[in-house]
Amino acid sequence: MHIVWLYAALLALLFVGLSMRTLRMRRGLGIVIGDAGNERMLRAMRVHSNFAEYVPLNLLLMYFVEASGASPWFVHALGICLLVGRVSHALGVSQVRERYAFRTVGMALTFTPMIAAAFRLLAAYVRVGGT
Repeated sequence: MHIVWLYAALLALLFVGLSMRTLRMRRGLGIVIGDAGNERMLRAMRVHSNFAEYVPLNLLLMYFVEASGASPWFVHALGICLLVGRVSHALGVSQVRERYAFRTVGMALTFTPMIAAAFRLLAAYVRVGGT
C-alpha cells in the first residue's frame, strides 16, 4: 500500500516547479504581491493556486481508496489521471493566448479521479454496513 506515495511525490515536485515559476516571474516583473494587473502573473498565480485547491483532496481520497483495498491498477489510474490533468491544466492556463482545450482536459482529468474515488469510497462504506 504505497502507490499514493509515488503520486504524492511527483505532484509535490510539480507544485514546487509551479511555485518556483511564480516566484521567478514575480522577481522578473518586480511584483511583490498580487498580480499588478499583469495577465502573465495572474495566470501563473491561478495555475499555482488551482493546483493547491484540487491536489490535496484528490491525494487524500486516493489514500483512502488505496487503504480500502482497491486494486493497484485503479489507484494508479486515479494518480495518472490527476498528474496528467494537472500538467494539462498548467500548460493551458499559463499561456496568455490560452489553448482552452488544455484547461478543459486538465479539469476533466482532475475531477475524474475525485469523483471515481468518492464513488469507490461510498460503495466501500455501504459494503461494510456504514457503521
